Amino acid sequence: MNRYVMTLRCPDQPGIVRAFAQGVSSLKGNIVDNNQFSDPDTDTFCMRTEFDSPADSSAVVRAELTQALGAFDPFLTVRDVSHRRRVLLMVSKFDHCLVDLLYRHRTGDLPIDIPVIVSNHPDLKPLADQAGIPFVLIPVTKDTKPEAEAKLLDLVTEHDVDLVVLARYMQVLSDDLCRKLAGRAINIHHSFLPGFKGAKPYHQAHARGVKLIGATAHYVTAELDEGPIIEQDVQRVNHARSADQMVALGRDVERAVLSRAVRRHAEDRVILVGARTVVFE
Repeated sequence: MNRYVMTLRCPDQPGIVRAFAQGVSSLKGNIVDNNQFSDPDTDTFCMRTEFDSPADSSAVVRAELTQALGAFDPFLTVRDVSHRRRVLLMVSKFDHCLVDLLYRHRTGDLPIDIPVIVSNHPDLKPLADQAGIPFVLIPVTKDTKPEAEAKLLDLVTEHDVDLVVLARYMQVLSDDLCRKLAGRAINIHHSFLPGFKGAKPYHQAHARGVKLIGATAHYVTAELDEGPIIEQDVQRVNHARSADQMVALGRDVERAVLSRAVRRHAEDRVILVGARTVVFE
């Protein structure tokens, strides 16, 4: 038996679950986990299901389920859980998110493969070398940005990448690249945006006496830092915290939030519904 995970999004209406169950039955399958949600604001039905089947091909499973659900205008994905998502990491000079992702990958806590790390600076190459992962330096300037993004897309194709993760990559992607990576690129930022833009947001927050610091992981869109949110978290602070202490706390939150977001995407737990996400735990 092979284990598959399916995600489904379609207009909400009666009979969806029954049709899906019949499709699994035709595959001689057995459902082992199921989560579903009906969004009343958009009349959209979302479902994530894991099931076992003797079928030996994701393409066969997808074709059977597509036929079973054809009347419901479905958007669905099917993945053999033994086939892990391939993730390209993008970094600049900050290393905390990269270190965390590499550690979780090495220990098996994060179910992904990392075929390549891309950076616009050489600073973090030793970390990639230590992990045995190819490191590709792609410097970016205003004049070379189109060429740099073309090289990135070539790497996405060359390494059969499923997801691009901006692990504190400090360059704004072009609108065209955001569209090409829609739904398969994740960014992390501090939750002070848009209140504290520009350099040293934690120092700005300290000067304003904030009581909460945090981080947000979201899908990348052309609207800067306004993509569909996957994961967030906060940490309470008070007047006794220095700006440097806030920076340290912020980095802890950032790496935890990013790793959770990557995991949820890698396990097919995130379904996009317009500008929002449905995230199954």
